[in-house]
Amino acid sequence: MAHAKLQHGLRSVAVGLLTPFDDNGRIEHEKLATNAKELSSAGINTFLACANISEYHSLSQQERINVTETSVTALPDDRCVLAGVGGSTMNATELITAYDELGVDAMMVMPPDHTYLHEQGLLEYYRSLAAATDTGIVPYVRGFDPSVEFLASMTEIDGVAGVKFALEDPVKLGEAVVAGSDDVVWVDGLAEPYAVPFWAQGAEGFTAGVTNFEPRLGLALLSALRAGEWERARALQSAAVPYQQFRSRTGADNTLSGAISVPAVKYGLELAGYNGGSVREPIIELTNQEKQQAEGLYDQLQTDLDRLV
Repeated sequence: MAHAKLQHGLRSVAVGLLTPFDDNGRIEHEKLATNAKELSSAGINTFLACANISEYHSLSQQERINVTETSVTALPDDRCVLAGVGGSTMNATELITAYDELGVDAMMVMPPDHTYLHEQGLLEYYRSLAAATDTGIVPYVRGFDPSVEFLASMTEIDGVAGVKFALEDPVKLGEAVVAGSDDVVWVDGLAEPYAVPFWAQGAEGFTAGVTNFEPRLGLALLSALRAGEWERARALQSAAVPYQQFRSRTGADNTLSGAISVPAVKYGLELAGYNGGSVREPIIELTNQEKQQAEGLYDQLQTDLDRLV
């Protein structure tokens, strides 16, 4: 099954469309649409709608459909849109049916949320979702550590057009690329800090971290990787690291890593003139001190990009 537009989109930098909430937790669709239009105008070609960073798990089924509709409607037809599906086979299939009516380019299958997993059962899950649509699916590998054999088998499923690989293991990525189907595009799912090592192992695109609010960085990094300009690519990758490391922090009164990841990106959107908005539980807002830290890191990012781009 050919998914030419999708695979072209996967060989790019994919920006997540975060969901702006007002102070009462309501979705601000106009602001979401504005973000999509402005990021597209800045040169971004590939978008993740209703993704992990979009607070997928804090949205109802209908809200997921509505957010995806807003995103697809706001973007030009030549832009590539992947939309998140997950949960039970029934719930994921419901979303797939709705997304197909909206005309998305791919179903990004969210990481499994089961406590107990079996590799063969997960493969059957992907087969069931792929059988429900003619649209390509892109499994998101994160939060579990499968075998290379599993990853290779996943790429052999009819309908799998790409894999979003978000394990901190470039060696396993390289082994899976060699073992898997040549028709599948592998994508770095750990954003800019892993773009260079994952590219060397066979990834052909990457998802956004700071590029979510600063498209210059991702587009320049993609250009450098495609051209084999490794010194420049490493410099651009390094420019993203401080803000990305900030995103991985626990935040105040908390011991869980990555707790401020989403509000940190939302605040980056605000600093860059886009619409960030509030968050929903179980995520909380940045503290004033964290906002000051983000502002300093954002200013440093601008200084670095003015020098590199």
